[in-house]
Amino acid sequence: MSTTTSAPAATTTTIPTSLRRSISNTLKGSAGNLVEWYDVYVYSVFAVYFESQFFSADDKNSTIYVWAIFAVTFLMRPIGSWFFGRFADRYGRRLSLTVSVSLMAFCSLVIAFAPTAEMIGVGAVVILVFARLVQGFATGGEYGTSATYMSEAAMPGRRGFLSSFHYVTLVGGHVLAQTTLLIMVLTLDEDAISAWGWRVAFAIGGVAAVAVFWMRRTMDESLEKSVIENTKSGKTKESGSLRDLFVNNWRPLLLCFAVTAGGTVAFYTYSVTGPNIVKTAFSGGDVIAGTIINLVALTALMLMQPLGGWLSDKVGRKTLLVFFGVGGVLYTWFLITMLPQQTNEFTAFAILFGGFVILTGYTSINALVKAQLFPTHVRALGVGLGYALANSLFGGTAPLLYAGAQSTAQVPLFIVYETVIIAASLAVYIFALRNKAPNWLDDEVLMRDAREARSRESVASR
Repeated sequence: MSTTTSAPAATTTTIPTSLRRSISNTLKGSAGNLVEWYDVYVYSVFAVYFESQFFSADDKNSTIYVWAIFAVTFLMRPIGSWFFGRFADRYGRRLSLTVSVSLMAFCSLVIAFAPTAEMIGVGAVVILVFARLVQGFATGGEYGTSATYMSEAAMPGRRGFLSSFHYVTLVGGHVLAQTTLLIMVLTLDEDAISAWGWRVAFAIGGVAAVAVFWMRRTMDESLEKSVIENTKSGKTKESGSLRDLFVNNWRPLLLCFAVTAGGTVAFYTYSVTGPNIVKTAFSGGDVIAGTIINLVALTALMLMQPLGGWLSDKVGRKTLLVFFGVGGVLYTWFLITMLPQQTNEFTAFAILFGGFVILTGYTSINALVKAQLFPTHVRALGVGLGYALANSLFGGTAPLLYAGAQSTAQVPLFIVYETVIIAASLAVYIFALRNKAPNWLDDEVLMRDAREARSRESVASR
């Protein structure tokens, strides 16, 4: 299918011809991703410290309220993925990414300077929810567009390795947030962190975006100039079209959703709930020990991403996804059941690290797998929307569901829920994906010709 109403071009993306340029664009794209995901995770990392600033300390449900706000922001991700995905498919990936990181940074500064409940009552919660909703909107656009850009900017043959830096920086944002917390724990007392330290953490994300704004403006555009010009002049109507996505690309959209479901519920349980379990387990003793365990484990997860991406270039993406699916089905019960019982630092780290090894099978290559499913003219929209819908339903709600299950002694039910979702995605990995098959990212002309041939056959058979 062409991205224009005239004769289709041979390709609609700029194919990287230099490894140096490919690496440069990967680094510039991932730097923005790092800051934006730091802004996402600083909330979960510092939640225990600022919840008393927005909710009464006497309210036994304050923790659930804080995680409910975390979950509600995920409702904005599909809207953000639609807006920024359409924008990126019509006017370029670079501009879309620049706007999204600016929005994210602005909201971090709003939270950093937000008044407390003691000052303005329920208005403080309203400001917090508003800022987080806008951040959810920006994050919805960031994932799909950055996953698309970094997959397109990577050289063929090394796409797995280079595109894996999408999750290096995504996890890296969590590592930076944990590092910020560790520095504060080492230099400040708990009252100081609760009073103003968390504000500094949010402000860091806002200030860092200034440098990222400049870097993103200097990176190459992966979408062909002719596509952007044709969109502006009105020659093409299909770029970023929601109708085209649902009518002509509903199968890859459904597949993107199914691929994401198990991965995102595992990701938020293993990398957000897991570290919070460790933090709680050591909160009565050595708080610093729990923070260090989380920091080292998350750093290991970050460093494993390029290894997973490189391995996928050798053995195929499907192999790694199946490894994750099988591991997730077998390991989730062990991680959630055993981690809260640990009092030994090394055992706690080993359990968390084991989950991260399994998780790498998904995180290191999932962005690339999704980008390969869609033609260029709806790629950012399709990747972003498929991810955001699954992420909102299964990912963002995981910490909230775990907190609720824990408060009602229904943790085994939560484990069953998560295992079933991972198992469903595993079935998709096994039966719906193929290793090293032609795809829209590497074989655009071939895929377009095959689609047009199927369309002609369908018309002829009627």
